Amino acid sequence: MARLPLIGVTACTQQIGSHAYHISGDKYVRAVAVAAKGLPLILPSLAELIDPADILSTVDGLLFTGSPSNVEPYHYSGPASAPGTAHDPARDATTLPLIRAAVAAGVPVLGICRGFQEMNVAFGGSLHQKVHETGTFMDHREPDNEPVENQYAASHAMYIAQGGILAGLGLPGEIRVNSIHGQGIEHLAPGLRVEATAPDGLIEAISVPAGAAFASTDVFALGVQWHPEWQVTQNPDYLSIFEAFGDACRKRATQRDAHASKSA
Repeated sequence: MARLPLIGVTACTQQIGSHAYHISGDKYVRAVAVAAKGLPLILPSLAELIDPADILSTVDGLLFTGSPSNVEPYHYSGPASAPGTAHDPARDATTLPLIRAAVAAGVPVLGICRGFQEMNVAFGGSLHQKVHETGTFMDHREPDNEPVENQYAASHAMYIAQGGILAGLGLPGEIRVNSIHGQGIEHLAPGLRVEATAPDGLIEAISVPAGAAFASTDVFALGVQWHPEWQVTQNPDYLSIFEAFGDACRKRATQRDAHASKSA
């Protein structure tokens, strides 16, 4: 019987009382286990201690999660953040090089919300720090003081681009998604493909296309700005994303195991 693919799930750092913690949301690890059908492994943000190559030699896929924090803007030559903006430099130092290394090595990648933004920044793109203040886009933030079920409810349409990963999953040209973010893509990184846009034109899904100079030939690398992990089994569109990611991770696990058997 084939083993479960081992899927690394990024962690944020947080100070709780007198101690520092590495944490990841239950909804992410649960979606990996239930929808991608993998074994989630929470990866601490310890860039100074763990080399990306050592992570990639162990896992069969990587999920880059959402977070209360934002990528520090110096990573994309952006202006200083507004006072009070949450940052996580330890996560930045871990995830940005790990994304680049994973795509180059052919390790499947799924980025969600902050993870989607990290994908764009990792390959040279930039971010709007406050989408709602651009004068161009609608307010993509969740409603304040509402129950979490309302915050994560479908909020707006999403237009799926033809010829990409999402269209290849059988998603229709228009789906409905939740919207829980204040930042968004300003300039798309060179070499990335637009997978979907919101009605206001904001890019909300990206991928690494076949033939990208910085990628392995057949890598699965998809990022979405919305949160498909939320109640993933109750939404066929969300579920299809995690199933495709899980299939890519299983394919890599099979390839790695076959290589290990030949080398034994």
